Amino acid sequence: MRIVSGTRRGIPLKALPGDTTRPTTDKVKESLFNIIGPYLDGGTSVELFGGSGSLSLEALSRGADIAYVFERNAKACAIIQENAVKCRFVDELNIFRSDARIATKKMKSLNVQADYLFIDPPYAQTDFYGLIYDFIELELLTSDAMIICEHDKKLELPEAYGEYARVKHVVYGSSAISIYRNEGSK
Repeated sequence: MRIVSGTRRGIPLKALPGDTTRPTTDKVKESLFNIIGPYLDGGTSVELFGGSGSLSLEALSRGADIAYVFERNAKACAIIQENAVKCRFVDELNIFRSDARIATKKMKSLNVQADYLFIDPPYAQTDFYGLIYDFIELELLTSDAMIICEHDKKLELPEAYGEYARVKHVVYGSSAISIYRNEGSK
């Protein structure tokens, strides 16, 4: 696993050994960022279920200004910190050892809105995609935010979350990526 493109291209990333986390493969990450890349120009990235932090680090490498990562596993948080140091993004990457359900409260207290919201929970825990509604209700997304969900290809996510309509759905092996944008921001 590595940074695929941008200013830190090629830097190898560490992941937690075992099956505690499921890192996004380089192939899926590259395809995902090729899709959202034209829209990635500065802004704030929020990653729920950080694992190795690779999505946030990739977003920073490709031009995001700042990133917030939520991960409840202490060992995974330590690895995310190691990866941030290796990529020289210590000041830009904010790591919170926290359950994803706390993310909205934390973002609200920091008065931060996400331009890019990455949600990649364990595939069996499908209820976490409902957190998108919390981000919308608490106005934690910018008007032109993108919501990026990685999920099991067998899981059919809704066509829309409020005003955020699915604009792209791509399958990669057993994984799928669903991308949502605010219909009023096009």
